[in-house]
Amino acid sequence: MVLISPLRRPAAQMLRAPPPKYSQCRRAFGTTLAASSGHNRWSKIKHEKGAADKRKTTERSSFAKNLTLYSKLYGANPDLNAQLAKTITDAKKSGMPKANIELAIARGQGRSSTGEKLETAMLELMGPGSVAVIVEIECDNKQRALKDLKLIAKKHAATVTPTTFLFTRLGRTILKDLADKDFDHVFMQAVEAGAEDVEQDQEGNVIVWTQPNATHQTAQSLSTALEAEVVTSDIIWKPSEDSIKVDDQITAGQLGNLLAAIKDNEDVQAVYANAEKGDISEEVWSSIEDNLD
Repeated sequence: MVLISPLRRPAAQMLRAPPPKYSQCRRAFGTTLAASSGHNRWSKIKHEKGAADKRKTTERSSFAKNLTLYSKLYGANPDLNAQLAKTITDAKKSGMPKANIELAIARGQGRSSTGEKLETAMLELMGPGSVAVIVEIECDNKQRALKDLKLIAKKHAATVTPTTFLFTRLGRTILKDLADKDFDHVFMQAVEAGAEDVEQDQEGNVIVWTQPNATHQTAQSLSTALEAEVVTSDIIWKPSEDSIKVDDQITAGQLGNLLAAIKDNEDVQAVYANAEKGDISEEVWSSIEDNLD
């Protein structure tokens, strides 16, 4: 007699056995999707926060520039300087620290917030894409400031080399929105005040070009004669006609990063470059343009 073990099954029955169920795997897929969704949400939050931080930095930089300008043009006492007083109020409302406000006003008088006389310096660079850069510095320690900025330049593949021969030194005054005034009248007033050239942008602002030594006197005269608000009045480095077109997205990004790092330094007063928009997006170009004076 042949005995068959009850534990053994015919091969056919084993082949017909149903496949096992993997319910745990289905739950694992659900967990992965949730994590991905959270990551995307966090990326969006970071992007929005970064944009908000950039707007705040730009706004405070604008306030600082105006505080310095009005202090330089009309004096550091807000009781005797209505434009300075209004800008101080607006800067405080925006959350600009009191120390930054005081520093900007002191700079207009050529001094630090502690009353020390400020030193001026200039750094000439050749940046990515062979774009020439000029950095103007105003600080209480020139050697330290230059050392810090040279390190920034090296980190962003820029070299220290003469570049001023690619620019022209000019005075520039911008008067806010004079579109409602006759341009010929504005032009004649500007020429009488010492202007060498006058332009009007798409927003109606009038740009007055002068010799450097006539800049601030011209701004004061036109502000009174035209009852106009002075947006800015400074001596700048205007690029010559041989500007460099930036056509490459990668080069544009590198140049934008260099300029942003330089502009973020508190001793930097102005940055100029002979860059011109080429075949790149407006967003990428803005990373360059927004960091130039």
